Amino acid sequence: MNTIDAHTPRRTILVVEDEPTLATAIAQRLTAEGWNARVAGDGASAVQAASQLKPDLVIMDIMLPVMDGLEATKRIVASRPVPVLILTARDDEADKVIGLGAGADDYMTKPFSMRELIARCKALLRRVERAKVIAKNSENEKILDFGTLVIDPAQRIVTLDGHEVHLTPTEFDLLATLARRPKSVLTREKLLEEVWDWVDASGTRTVDSHVKALRHKLGPELIRTVHGVGYAFEPPEAK
Repeated sequence: MNTIDAHTPRRTILVVEDEPTLATAIAQRLTAEGWNARVAGDGASAVQAASQLKPDLVIMDIMLPVMDGLEATKRIVASRPVPVLILTARDDEADKVIGLGAGADDYMTKPFSMRELIARCKALLRRVERAKVIAKNSENEKILDFGTLVIDPAQRIVTLDGHEVHLTPTEFDLLATLARRPKSVLTREKLLEEVWDWVDASGTRTVDSHVKALRHKLGPELIRTVHGVGYAFEPPEAK
């Protein structure tokens, strides 16, 4: 029995995986949830399929033939904003940060459970709908001006030293969430709830990886780590 009702549009999810057995298993599990699943076996095919299908979500393996998953992700999100969940066979934090920097919104390390995969997909799809509400509510929100760093919630633009910095939708939401409460410590669980709309703490490492990606783009001192607790935004003008 699937988990959608007659009033919910069927979501299309593009699965990019070169291992046929795994690709089939993921597609079957997605279909069982009531989603449309399509499969591409290499990065170049994924870019073409994404252009034609306009999927609601992309599940992208990093290690792919013809074109790797990172390059495919860059091309897909540059053409049309879409949440991307990357799959990596290595539990290497650097790989994950690189993947997030390429435009991905979340990651999972192989091997993984189908149950967790579905939970991550649902969370990402919820974020898309939630982002529309947030954008609407931010239309009249004032610009967050911290001197060298300026965050425009309405236009979703970040500038550092007068230069626009490209952030993924998730990175922007994370930065804005922290910046709205400068110097206040937000726990990883709170950030998961507000940014990712997750109700459990299973993705705290996802928060850590996104913070590292933000530090890579905006500088290491902008977000302070409170060990064992979470993170706090440190305004540049206060330094």
